[in-house]
Amino acid sequence: MDCIFCKIVEGSIPSKKVYEDDTVVAFHDITPQAPVHILVIPKKHIATMNDAEGEDFALIGDIHRAAQHIARELGIAESGYRLINNCGKDSGQVVFHIHYHLLGGEQLGALIG
Repeated sequence: MDCIFCKIVEGSIPSKKVYEDDTVVAFHDITPQAPVHILVIPKKHIATMNDAEGEDFALIGDIHRAAQHIARELGIAESGYRLINNCGKDSGQVVFHIHYHLLGGEQLGALIG
């Protein structure tokens, strides 16, 4: 498989990890959109949210639990953060391996006017 995130999980592409457990890994985004911009991914390859099924939903829970932990560790839990998942090309998804963007560290602009 030619998935950059799978290669990060296996260690063949380096990343600046901030969290790892049995099912999830999180690392700094190489093109940050906020002072804190972490990508949180499952170790299992799932292309998009639409491809998740059965036990995959437990992995999505693991991702959210990891994001909460990371936000606390990085000191942004109290001030607030955004957790975003893009699903499909029209949403802006570029890497087709489920991932969440954890953004914070500043006042973020409104998504809906």
